[in-house]
Amino acid sequence: MTTLRFHAVKASLKRTPLHIEETKRRSEVFGANVFNEAAMRQYLTKDALKSIMEAIEKGSKIDRFLADHISTAMKEWAISKGATHYTHWFQPLTGATAEKHDAFFETIGDGLAIEKFGGSQLVQQEPDASSFPHGGIRNTFEARGYTAWDPTSPAFIYGTTLCIPTVFVSYTGEALDYKTPLLRALHAVDKAAVAICKYFDKNVRKVSASLGWEQEYFLIDNALATSRPDLVLTGRTLLGHSPAKGQQLDDHYFGTIPARAMAYMRDLENECMLLGIPVKTRHNEVAPNQFELAPIYEEANLSVDHNSLLMDVMQKVAKRHDFKVLLHEKPFAGVNGSGKHNNWSLSTDTGINLLSPGKTPMSNLQFLTFFINTIKAVQTYEELLRAAIATASNDHRLGANEAPPAIMSVFIGAQLTKVLEELETVTRGKLSPQEKTDLKLNVVGKIPEILLDNTDRNRTSPFAFTGNKFEFRAVGSKANCANPMTVLNTIVAKQLIDFKEEVDVLIDEKSMKKDDAIFNVLREYIKTSKDILFEGNGYSTEWEKEAKKRGLSNNKTTPEALKVKVSKPAIALFETLGVMNQVEAQARYEIEMEAYILHIQIESRVIGDIARNHVVPTAVRYQNILIENVTGLKTIYGAKFKDFAQEQLTIIEEISKHIAAINSLVTKMIEARKDLNKLTDLDKKASGYCNVVKPFFEQIRYHCDKLELMIDDELWPLTKYRELLFTK
Repeated sequence: MTTLRFHAVKASLKRTPLHIEETKRRSEVFGANVFNEAAMRQYLTKDALKSIMEAIEKGSKIDRFLADHISTAMKEWAISKGATHYTHWFQPLTGATAEKHDAFFETIGDGLAIEKFGGSQLVQQEPDASSFPHGGIRNTFEARGYTAWDPTSPAFIYGTTLCIPTVFVSYTGEALDYKTPLLRALHAVDKAAVAICKYFDKNVRKVSASLGWEQEYFLIDNALATSRPDLVLTGRTLLGHSPAKGQQLDDHYFGTIPARAMAYMRDLENECMLLGIPVKTRHNEVAPNQFELAPIYEEANLSVDHNSLLMDVMQKVAKRHDFKVLLHEKPFAGVNGSGKHNNWSLSTDTGINLLSPGKTPMSNLQFLTFFINTIKAVQTYEELLRAAIATASNDHRLGANEAPPAIMSVFIGAQLTKVLEELETVTRGKLSPQEKTDLKLNVVGKIPEILLDNTDRNRTSPFAFTGNKFEFRAVGSKANCANPMTVLNTIVAKQLIDFKEEVDVLIDEKSMKKDDAIFNVLREYIKTSKDILFEGNGYSTEWEKEAKKRGLSNNKTTPEALKVKVSKPAIALFETLGVMNQVEAQARYEIEMEAYILHIQIESRVIGDIARNHVVPTAVRYQNILIENVTGLKTIYGAKFKDFAQEQLTIIEEISKHIAAINSLVTKMIEARKDLNKLTDLDKKASGYCNVVKPFFEQIRYHCDKLELMIDDELWPLTKYRELLFTK
């Protein structure tokens, strides 16, 4: 292993940036491998194009005859691009994408063959896929799972395969993927938001949720990453002493992008352009060898698909550049982890961003309506929002090195806080003409002006308003965005429905004018949502105490956080809006809890293996060298040898103490794991892995990291932090 470490370092130092050709403008190649509207206009008849566009815009069904025509056109387009196979591309509950490739090729007898792809193959397939997580929804002997085409997300070619985005459901219709509940949640928020928009503009027919994610990641030389068993098997370093220099000088953030990383980024962006992923921003992040890329906003479903695709493309492109992409939320201790900020907003089919102030008091009242209702939704369902980003890996990131804490709160800045304070004083009941005029001119009307130079920012806020959108900053870097987006759009939809009911009661039963009713309901929401608003330092113990007083949850671990998903209010919420039924919600809970257990179990096995089979033998080897040195000094100096060997003797004793501690801790950890593995209760098992097994990690790490500082660098087997983080 020692040889492997130095071979890896030597190999990494010899790397040179790949030459990346960019012969065309990006606007010319954007979406070249996507069966988008431009491609459809070229290959489809007028009726087929109309049918698919109506399916995209209105959710209408596509006629079987037209489906055959669309599939034939899609096949001819794909073959013209060099495709030989097709696949239904879906997102099972593993966190990765899935695909099974079938050739267009079919025999027709007499030694002849044709390329064939029919409407039935486009619209639905039966991939079986019985080994994917299902949380008890289906038994293996009746494990049929179906993928069904999602026309709202265009097909694309990757390599030589036509990829058709699909949902994945069981034989009995339950969702087995991330996309299905997301589509249902987007439908719910569309319907609820349109009803509210009618108060302000009768012409609104559709409201779409938009998403712009910011993907953070680490780039590590592949040889260096491969030399670390923990990085290979868990995606993070379980051991490793912090280097003398980390991120404390802030010299990496927004600095000059290293040449190899730049070549990788250009290559990745070229692939993204062909696939229609509208990446726009790239830069160095805070930690050494950490970077970020971000796209232009898109409709949420398509944006989720693009992010899932991107994470796969990132790894494939990285191999060409001898890099390993680390998407784990906390691959290195002591430096920033990686998040995936989800920037969310709502937009109408009339071109209005509902979370952006407009030019008139009426448009600003519309903005306030959606702004305040979103805050109220987070206030009501903050625990569910926390559960949406709960994973074993994200637990390491939350509340450390600039990442948001596990306590959900909303940051809106000083200017908007002042606006809400003024609205809180609105008279109960009907407003006087003077008060209404004053509100519209001096409070609501001036919102664009006060936001014009709003530079407030709080990096520790998990949910922040940033000018024309809300930024959900607590989402983890390797998460599928569909999970938090499903929850966020669902809770906002429910809140908007409740809001409309309250406003309509005031209009119908209290004979209030529409504006008066809206102001009255918003005033009460401002009062009841105060507890979720927080402008200060999310890391402080003072905030923890204050949050507890306010009744906010502080579920620091995944087993704690996930329980709310199967609470009666959560299940009622999902069922009422048709996002998930009880079976689907329970299944997801079981899948996520099982995934947590397995992640901790794997990490436990890996750290035990590395500690006993790599660290301890190396420590013994170095100790033997010291013993040989002491023995030689005793031979030379006799009884006076301690005058010359005291430091060596001290180190020998210290090494023995650390070795004994490591072996004792690993033994106890293994025994704890064995006891927990006998449990059948999922909650108790997850809690045990969290509270009994996981604490051993830091204890074992402490002793291993101390040995790293003591043992001869030439002998140490594990590639060190300074090599992983500072080899460019």
